[in-house]
Amino acid sequence: MSSATQNQPTAKMSIATIAIMNITAVVSLRFLPSEAEYGLGSIFFFAFAALVFLIPMALVAAELATTYPEKGGVFRWVSEAFGPRLGFLAMAMVWIEVIPYFPTVLTFGAVSIAFIDPTVSVAESISANKWYITSFVLIVYWISVAIALRGVGIFASVSKWCGIVGTIIPAGIVTLLGFAYLMFSGNKPLIELSWGALMPDFSNFSTVVLAASIFLAYAGMEMNAVHVKDMDNPTKKYPIAITIASLGTVAIFLLSTLGIAFIVPAQDINLTQSLLLAYDLLFKWLGAPWLGSIVAVMLAFGVLGGVVTWIAGPNTGVLAVAKAGYLPRWFQKTNKHGMGVNLMLVQAVIVSILSITFVIMPSVQAAFQILSQLTVILYLVMYLLMFAAGIRLRRTQPDRPRPYRAPAMYLWASLGFVGSLLAFALSFVPPSQIAVGSPTSYFMYLVVLVVIFVAIPLIIYAQRKPSWRDPNSDFEPFTWEVKAAANTAATAPSATTASSNS
Repeated sequence: MSSATQNQPTAKMSIATIAIMNITAVVSLRFLPSEAEYGLGSIFFFAFAALVFLIPMALVAAELATTYPEKGGVFRWVSEAFGPRLGFLAMAMVWIEVIPYFPTVLTFGAVSIAFIDPTVSVAESISANKWYITSFVLIVYWISVAIALRGVGIFASVSKWCGIVGTIIPAGIVTLLGFAYLMFSGNKPLIELSWGALMPDFSNFSTVVLAASIFLAYAGMEMNAVHVKDMDNPTKKYPIAITIASLGTVAIFLLSTLGIAFIVPAQDINLTQSLLLAYDLLFKWLGAPWLGSIVAVMLAFGVLGGVVTWIAGPNTGVLAVAKAGYLPRWFQKTNKHGMGVNLMLVQAVIVSILSITFVIMPSVQAAFQILSQLTVILYLVMYLLMFAAGIRLRRTQPDRPRPYRAPAMYLWASLGFVGSLLAFALSFVPPSQIAVGSPTSYFMYLVVLVVIFVAIPLIIYAQRKPSWRDPNSDFEPFTWEVKAAANTAATAPSATTASSNS
């Protein structure tokens, strides 16, 4: 290799690369049925959530990630703004919110596997069986934990291929066939196609509750914000990449949702089965019903592979924070692959207990809905803290170098905070479309779980001890700690001189 080649700068990420990475990180097809309930009205909800949540999240996270590139992620961002107590709460919410996420996403995988059976009535019966769902969730989740404990080397390729095979290709299929059915089948679509239908019916407040799940569907784009520093001219190019990613994400969700709404009656839409039913109907119209079984396998592959990645990701972040002295040494135990064994096992036990919800709730749909809303609520606690941190750090640390400055930070962060707060409140309202049992029980179940999950990290933080810190931890001090140490060092000689003069 010539010296000229050796001195060439590292290749920079393009706008297209950043956009595709963000789309792959965010899009999950399991959210489509809940929005198909609204027909053309889903356009309003997708656009609204993108404006007040998706775009603000991506821009604010990009500035925070590049301004504070040290270890810690959201823990560091919030700690820099409000101290480590709330920073630990934010990080804990990322770790905890995936606990109810796993049963819901694995439910989607279980339903997909059931629809390998070409007889739809049999598949529907299997996928509505609470014991089947619970058994599938527990067995596959523990298998995923065992795989995750083998180390992080496999996760990049798993994420890439699961995203392509289990998300992007199936989304393209339901979109293309759904619109082809609309134009060429000769059948009328099962939703109203008019300008008036674009505005949802807000007269019944409980009918719009399912729309809050869009915020969870958009969550996760902050994970790739760290790559802003790998772009040329990020101030100009990153907003373009985020705009493309946001439009692409909205387009995939919206077009795929309409593909379902065209052919599945709103009153028959099921949160766990409707996507598979839509594929079955479309492939029968195409004259190739056997393709339904193939797509079912693809969807399950995407779900199951994604679970392994989501087990390892948050646990890796929490492990770094734990070693910095914020969790007892027992939680810091790692195996030969560097994975946090005890952290994963504790999470797995909680997931297993929570999965019993499928047995005690009135239906699989009801359990799916309540766990989905719990995931939304817990994740939004973190986002509320993140948006508030973005605003505060602009004021309290204006001199901190910012490789990327989000345009109109106060506006976007405020929009994100208000949007998150709105979705947070809506998530406690029982949806009228789904039988969740007693509305009071539904509300209290969510409130109790949220209080417990928020209280646990605050109690742990209050009990922390100096002995918890791993002496080998390389967690960098916060900006305000560095300044305090510098001020102490600067004043120490003066104090000594004054003492000697006296």
